[in-house]
Amino acid sequence: MGTVHARSLDPLPMQGPELGVQADDLDLVEPEREPQQEVLENKDVVVQHVHVDGLGRTKEDILTYEIADVFRAKNLIDVMKKSHDARQRLLRLGIFRQVEVVIDTAEGVDALPNGLDVTFEVKELRRMTGSYNTMVGNNEGSMVLGLKLPNIFGRAEKLTFQFSYGTKETSYGLSFFKPQPGHFERNFSINIYKVTGQFPWSSLRETDRGISTEFSFPIWRTNHTLKWEGVWRELGCLARTASFAVREESGHSLKSSLSHAMVIDTRNSPILPKKGALLKINQELAGYTGGDASFLKEDFEIQLNKRLFWDSVLSASLWGGMLLAIGEKPTSICDRFYLGGPTSVRGFSMYSIGPQSEGDYLGGEAYWAGGLHLYTPLPFRPGRGGFGDLFRTHFFLNAGNLCNLNYGEGPRAHLSKLAECIRWSYGAGIVLRLGNIARLELNYCIPMGVQSGDRICDGVQFGAGIRFL
Repeated sequence: MGTVHARSLDPLPMQGPELGVQADDLDLVEPEREPQQEVLENKDVVVQHVHVDGLGRTKEDILTYEIADVFRAKNLIDVMKKSHDARQRLLRLGIFRQVEVVIDTAEGVDALPNGLDVTFEVKELRRMTGSYNTMVGNNEGSMVLGLKLPNIFGRAEKLTFQFSYGTKETSYGLSFFKPQPGHFERNFSINIYKVTGQFPWSSLRETDRGISTEFSFPIWRTNHTLKWEGVWRELGCLARTASFAVREESGHSLKSSLSHAMVIDTRNSPILPKKGALLKINQELAGYTGGDASFLKEDFEIQLNKRLFWDSVLSASLWGGMLLAIGEKPTSICDRFYLGGPTSVRGFSMYSIGPQSEGDYLGGEAYWAGGLHLYTPLPFRPGRGGFGDLFRTHFFLNAGNLCNLNYGEGPRAHLSKLAECIRWSYGAGIVLRLGNIARLELNYCIPMGVQSGDRICDGVQFGAGIRFL
């Protein structure tokens, strides 16, 4: 809850050591009794003043929205609760290193008998901060160096430069973030970036140079993000043995797209939840704001989690998506969906399901994937209450399919294609949760429904990432 200081309203004990003096030997003069202060815990109180000490470059108007609720408190417990909530909101702004709360009786000529003053003692972040950390993506890792200028204009704005060097991707970018005063969830950001990635399953190298703007806002229980992105894409072959289909995709293209994302997330943890549900829906439309890529892309993600007996959890998830070309130009290999690997349909190699040419996987225009999981504590619960709670035993059943679309056949034919030749797998393993950042899986997988051209991983498979089926 942080530190909340309040003046004690109980008198201190006055008993001292015996000095061998009897009470009859002293002329005791009874002191005048001071009026005892009234305990305000269950009494009505009034918050008369709220102070913020320690401000430097921060503008006071942005803080007014965060602390205004303290004035609505009706008793001492309510004051403490609302002060704690205000402290959390101040820390969420990302401009203070430390925030302490002091609650005291009101002073001054206008002080009321039940009046209180609340003081927030803050320490601002430095004008420039640096960071060095590692990140885990979907079966890849990277080293990240960052330089941040927090609170650059005094109203929680943030300018960030970040460089990332990873096993499959190298990137750097500059971003500016601006929240709406009083509504931190409503924020605007602009990003300039360059990303170079290697995709060995397709013998493809991609370099993106682009700019994007985002506006995020909540509506009821949902969070929405509107985004425009303009990116210059350069595709090349990763190896001399790349197939002709991949070589044909090589070259330059320009994509300008508008996208919308909606998220409803009631899970208690994004990495290894024990209860709650998740719904994600994404739409992307390219070609109407310029560029030579024209398509409509839709995809969704659903996850349900239910706590069972003996601290076990049953989890079910479903993914799906469709990519429709607009006009006569076919879809690009870098816009299609990919499936397979330790983070999706386990028992198959990374992105090794679906259309391929000479061993290079080309992705698909429609896909679905589903999973059923049972997570249980380790047998005999070693390390219970400590490090052992980060591990879970994992039993799973996965299935999915990926294909291209023939637009002349109609929706029914598309669905029948996705229902044919379903790849599926089952197995068991151990899951390690790395805080709320990522998780590691070590599974024994048995792939089934294998089709010609698929690459499988029959037996032990290791996976690391932040998004798992």
